[in-house]
Amino acid sequence: MFCHVCGTQMQESASFCPSCGKGVGAVPLMPRQSRIAGHVRLLGIFWLALSAFRLIPGLFLVAMFDRGLWFLPPEVPGFVHGILQAVGWLFLASGVVGIIAGWGLLDRQPWARMLAIVAGCFNLLDMPFGTALGIYTLWVLLPAQSEAEYRSVARAA
Repeated sequence: MFCHVCGTQMQESASFCPSCGKGVGAVPLMPRQSRIAGHVRLLGIFWLALSAFRLIPGLFLVAMFDRGLWFLPPEVPGFVHGILQAVGWLFLASGVVGIIAGWGLLDRQPWARMLAIVAGCFNLLDMPFGTALGIYTLWVLLPAQSEAEYRSVARAA
């Protein structure tokens, strides 16, 4: 048997070349990288960014229609202000849940995968960016293979 680097003759039982020190055997071309390795970090960043943008209209609607400020014409029924305030609270709640999911994904928390999947399902209704994030979240985190890989990298709670 000969060394494939320097050509020195070697014994059959040798695991290293005596001349150049190169190991004998199959050399792996690339280390195996998991399917979700780079996607989870990107998902966490996307969740934080989209959720931060959701907080802006939520804060505006809650602040403007909470204290009895009437920006709408007087002929608008009174319940419209309550509806707009409820929509603001909905924006705030979804923003907070998204920030928690994004932080959990970046920190590799075990509960963050399921929270992101549930939030991603609700995000499918929010066109266009929420739909894109929901589809990407489900594509990355939903398969069974992804669950096993995420559990292997997730820290114990």
